[in-house]
Amino acid sequence: MADHYYSKNPTVKSDPKEWSATVRGVQLRFKTDAGVFSKGEVDFGSRLLADAFRMNETEGNLLDVGCGYGPIGLSVAASFPDRTVHMVDVNERAMALAKENAEMNGIQNVEIYPSDALSSVEMEGFSAILTNPPIRAGKETVFSIYDGAFSKLANGGVLWVVIQKKQGAPSTIAHLEDLFGNVETVEKKKGYFILKAQKMLT
Repeated sequence: MADHYYSKNPTVKSDPKEWSATVRGVQLRFKTDAGVFSKGEVDFGSRLLADAFRMNETEGNLLDVGCGYGPIGLSVAASFPDRTVHMVDVNERAMALAKENAEMNGIQNVEIYPSDALSSVEMEGFSAILTNPPIRAGKETVFSIYDGAFSKLANGGVLWVVIQKKQGAPSTIAHLEDLFGNVETVEKKKGYFILKAQKMLT
C-alpha cells in the first residue's frame, strides 16, 4: 500500500523543512517532513478549527486526535497553559515532529503519544476533544474517532470537528446528532464546517 499521512511508518524519503506560522494569535515555529499532512503550511481547516476553538466550563484536559506535527494542539496548549493537551496520531513521523515542535516552541503542557484513532488513549473525562479527521482513511475510521471521543469526554465536554462539505460534512452532522443528541455549526468558510457537539448525560 502506498504511503499516506495516516500511515503508521511512512517510508517516503525524509525531507525536513522549518517555517513559522501564527495560529490563534500565537507565533509558532514548525518543523515538518515528507509523509505528514500539510507539510508546507498550516492547512486551512486546521487553522480554522484552532482559531474557532473556545474553552467550555467543564474541567479537564484537552485532546487533539490526528494532531500531525502539532498546529492545533500546540496552539491550543499555548493559549491555555493551565490545561494539559494530549496529542495523538497514528503516524509516528508526525509524532516525532510534534514532540520536537513542542520543545522548539517551549510548550510543556502537552502529552504526545501514538494512537490509532483513540485506541491508545487511556485517560477519560476530557473537557474538549478537537479533530481534523483523516478523511482519506475512510468513513469507518472517521466515525470511530467521533465514537471514541464521545466515550472519552467528561459530561458537559465538547467535541470540535472541522470537515469539508464535499468530504462528508452532512453525514458527519447526522452521525454527531445521533451520537450526542446535538450538533452546532459554529462556522462555515470556503466549504469548511466547524462543528461542535456537547456530551450531555441526563
